[in-house]
Amino acid sequence: MISSERQEHAISTRLVSPSAVSVDPSKANDYNSFAEAYTAANEANLVNAYYERPAMLALAGDVAGRRILDAGCGSGALLAALRDRGAIVSGFDTSAGMLEQARQRLGDGADLQVADLGSRLPYADDTFDDVAASLVLHYLEDWGPALAELRRILRPGGRLIVSVDHPFAVNLIHREAGREAECNYFDTTKWTVEWTVDGQTALVSRWHRPLHAMIEAFIGAGFRITVISEPEPDPAARELFPEAIAAAPRFLCFLFFVLQAG
Repeated sequence: MISSERQEHAISTRLVSPSAVSVDPSKANDYNSFAEAYTAANEANLVNAYYERPAMLALAGDVAGRRILDAGCGSGALLAALRDRGAIVSGFDTSAGMLEQARQRLGDGADLQVADLGSRLPYADDTFDDVAASLVLHYLEDWGPALAELRRILRPGGRLIVSVDHPFAVNLIHREAGREAECNYFDTTKWTVEWTVDGQTALVSRWHRPLHAMIEAFIGAGFRITVISEPEPDPAARELFPEAIAAAPRFLCFLFFVLQAG
């Protein structure tokens, strides 16, 4: 069984019509409005704490002494784990509210900045050994400018470690809801869900793109793909979330890449 604390902080999701955000797009992705609630939910839930973060850390491997940037660091959970493993870490996010959560976690001396992944980043060329882009690229319609910036700030041979929504999963979500016409697998399509956590609701919009479009974007930006991964959840999840794991022992929530800068 899932503990009452985990139930309290769980995020429930509901697929919504594109028209829900077409009138006022600013209502979507306002993480400032629910930063604290989202941070609490992200801390120990199945999808983030026992699936996505462990997978990112496993792909990063031994990071001791490496300079690592967390692009779209949110509340800093991945940054803290990388720092605990000996990395020299920096992070940025578009949400000042989420960065405040990260600063509470990491301390006032942490190198955290407000920045937009789609724009020029406040770092010099060849600064980082690795960049972690954890569940952030899928917020962008056009990956080109973002990947070019990440390539610029990575040293030659540096790694970009990426997790994104799995395109098969996004397509399946729409098909199971009888709304496959809204998300053709081969198109780059904006889709929106309503998240509810601790009584707060928020609209979150992301961009689905097919696998071939992801690969073309990476190669076009000068990266070489060294790993494509579809991992299993952390083994501890089987005891903490037995019903969820029994229902879906293999996840297709996210797709993971390790890319090397040329």
